[in-house]
Amino acid sequence: MSAERPAQLPITVVGVGADGWSGLGTQARDAVRTAEVLLGGPRQLGLVPDEGAEKVPWPSPLLPNLETTLTAHAGRRICVLASGDPLLSGIGTTLVRRLGAERVRILPGVSSVTLARARLGWSAEDVEVVSAVGRDAHRVLRALAPGRKLLVLSSGASTPADVAALLTEHGYGASELTVLGELGGAGEQRLSGNARDWSRPEVAALNVLAVCCRLDPGAVALPPLPGLPDSAFEHDGQLTKRDLRASTLARLAPCPGELLWDVGAGAGSVAIEWCRAHPANRAIAIESVPERAARIERNARHLGVPDLQVVTGRAPEVLADLPTPDAVFAGGGVSAPGLLAACWAALPTGGRLVGNGVTLEAEQALAAAYAEWGGELVRISVEQAAPLGGFTGWTPARAVTQWNGGKA
Repeated sequence: MSAERPAQLPITVVGVGADGWSGLGTQARDAVRTAEVLLGGPRQLGLVPDEGAEKVPWPSPLLPNLETTLTAHAGRRICVLASGDPLLSGIGTTLVRRLGAERVRILPGVSSVTLARARLGWSAEDVEVVSAVGRDAHRVLRALAPGRKLLVLSSGASTPADVAALLTEHGYGASELTVLGELGGAGEQRLSGNARDWSRPEVAALNVLAVCCRLDPGAVALPPLPGLPDSAFEHDGQLTKRDLRASTLARLAPCPGELLWDVGAGAGSVAIEWCRAHPANRAIAIESVPERAARIERNARHLGVPDLQVVTGRAPEVLADLPTPDAVFAGGGVSAPGLLAACWAALPTGGRLVGNGVTLEAEQALAAAYAEWGGELVRISVEQAAPLGGFTGWTPARAVTQWNGGKA
């Protein structure tokens, strides 16, 4: 029988709580004791005793150096120390994605989310968890809704104050905040207050922030469903308007975890609403005008999806190096030679393409797509009531031709 290759030795990931060694079960302790190498952050490494294994702190930055670190210890029994549940915004998720579930053994501890819910008496089904660990705190804004309960995984001691400021700025200053620090440890901490008056410099670096969302009088809640008011976006007129945007997103049919290309994104409204539909959704907004690209980034942060990727360049040339999309929206430049064909070619089986146009040239391009690829071709006309002399009349917007097709 051939010997097992060193690179194929499994890695054990142990979740360690703030209570350290005393909180670990028998399996977890055995994994730490029998390891030749312990990998982890300085805090986790300091929570377990020195029993012969080499303690190696993670490099910084971690992700670009992860492969090199693991390769340097190939052939040795590796135990990775993580916080609480390694599969909750943790290193366990990263390792499984990189190496496969068959190469990684997870021994979870009690997560900080579970401990926080236990302290507050909040049931799992009533709470949305938002991670700000190494991420922009603006992500919290996507989850805001009157009466909603949130648990925010903080990036550090400054996160509660950052979130309090965002809540106040966006009409949720009355929200009740509770910081739970060092959960499960000897120095466990609990601090409470409201967002508008928050001033707590003594917050522990390791903390979870609980938010009971309360909408301020006169403020307007923004739902996750498509069709936000046009006023929610900063724009220069290049904006897919509310009613047309709702129709567009209905046909793009976002499903959790899917990737959208928003080509000729303008203000980025379609890409932003695609991402707001589910926290796992991803989008790339392609815009050739640098000022508009910068505006898209501001809109994305303001509306709670700061991870939206913005690519400044002209389609179809810039599309070649982008990851494969699940759906594409062509909102600008539909009549550009080869644009719709490039978008269609990029789609996998089951992918969707939606194009909107108001000019004769755009309409011709969409009609040609309908003739070649089938799908649905519609014209959408919207009229709004407005003063007309001493009466009220209808003011029509430009009719929009919309084509959508699915790739079989």
